[in-house]
Amino acid sequence: MWAPRGQTPVLDYNFNWKSLSAVAGLTMWNFYFRIYAGSVKSPQVMEFLDALARHIPGPLLVVWDGLPAHRSRLVRDHIDAMAGRIHVERLPGYAPELNPVEYIWSYWKQHELANVCPKDYWQLNDVARNALRRMRRRPRLITAFWKQSSLCLD
Repeated sequence: MWAPRGQTPVLDYNFNWKSLSAVAGLTMWNFYFRIYAGSVKSPQVMEFLDALARHIPGPLLVVWDGLPAHRSRLVRDHIDAMAGRIHVERLPGYAPELNPVEYIWSYWKQHELANVCPKDYWQLNDVARNALRRMRRRPRLITAFWKQSSLCLD
């Protein structure tokens, strides 16, 4: 955006960011994500768990926070139906600093999407996905997410 010299440009921005939600799973070498319209509820959690199970061989340890969808009967039954393929551990009540995925979101919002002013949901979705894909190709960044969360345990 351009403005006359000495004047700060004014951006017209009316988009509501609350229309987009994201979930992620982080391994030592990669992370997996999904972006959803609206808020994340039980069906989206189950779909994401199924996607993780397809992409990652062997048993999965899922460590997550207290999102109501994580605690729902629907999700618990879904995990039980996977016959031991997924084991769940919960983080303490409010401890985002222990969750390495929170560092993904922090970096994503503060660095990759900091100056994004989308016109609509579709543009935001496209920009957000591309930013996450770029982040996935940076192994040192993924390592940093783990290190940040482990520093809080010391």
